[in-house]
Amino acid sequence: MPAFETVLIDKDPQHPRIARLVLNRPDKLNAIGETTPSEIRRAVEWAEADDEVHVIVVEGAGRAFCAGYDLGDYAEGHGHEGQGDHPCRQEKTPWDPMLDYAAMKRNTDDFMALWRSRKPTIAKVHGYAVAGGSDIALCCDLLTMADDARIGYMPTRVWGCPTTAMWTYRLGAMRAKQLMFTGDTIAGTQAAEWGLANFSVPADQLDEATLKLALRIAGVPRSHLMMHKLVVNQVWHSMGLEQSQMFATVFDGITRHNPEGMWFRRQAEAEGFKSAVQWRDSGRPIPEGDEARARIAELEAKLAARG
Repeated sequence: MPAFETVLIDKDPQHPRIARLVLNRPDKLNAIGETTPSEIRRAVEWAEADDEVHVIVVEGAGRAFCAGYDLGDYAEGHGHEGQGDHPCRQEKTPWDPMLDYAAMKRNTDDFMALWRSRKPTIAKVHGYAVAGGSDIALCCDLLTMADDARIGYMPTRVWGCPTTAMWTYRLGAMRAKQLMFTGDTIAGTQAAEWGLANFSVPADQLDEATLKLALRIAGVPRSHLMMHKLVVNQVWHSMGLEQSQMFATVFDGITRHNPEGMWFRRQAEAEGFKSAVQWRDSGRPIPEGDEARARIAELEAKLAARG
């Protein structure tokens, strides 16, 4: 089996027509690290190359599916092996949006390997699938959830725009706008009610219910699965999915480098990432425009005083 730093991939020992792709950073709630997107793509390619595999189940080790990007490193100024600017957290002025776009589009394309795969993919979500973790889940063809699991994209309040642009395609405009405007998460029960998830079940029944679905799919010839998936995917292509992802990825970079995004970064650096997230999610107004610039100056002065 291929060896990766942040994911595992193997065939189910009892059901070899099912491949299991496991996000494997349980100590960090499977937060997305630098290598995770490319490792997901390579794991999918491995499953694609095995003719015995008919369906891929994506799941998370430990207490959650995926808690999103490892933003503690990015927002607090760590990460990228400590070597200068990260393309997605640039300090140089003016920042280069195309450096940011290239890095984030590469990640988006890697996540989309789940969607492009000739074989059906199922995201099995327990705990949390939030922020970038929801991108991974929604790039899969099908979504099963525990009743008490949460899915959403909290950084839409500040410092983020979902680069896969999947929310509109999966939910429709009205409900997608509700979640994008609020940054709220929803439970598995509500996700199933809204049609975002195929179903939700009590957490202790999720493994069995997802396996039952995967086995049902695995009995269909690979060629038929491929043709049906291509037909449905083509509809989304015709609706402008690629163009939506281009806009979303550009806007994601802007959210991290405009005054509001820079305030969030400086708040995280000066007061800690948890402080910045608490402010973001509390409903307290996010500083914007000149207020954000003034707060940035105050926080930078505080950081400078610390040396």
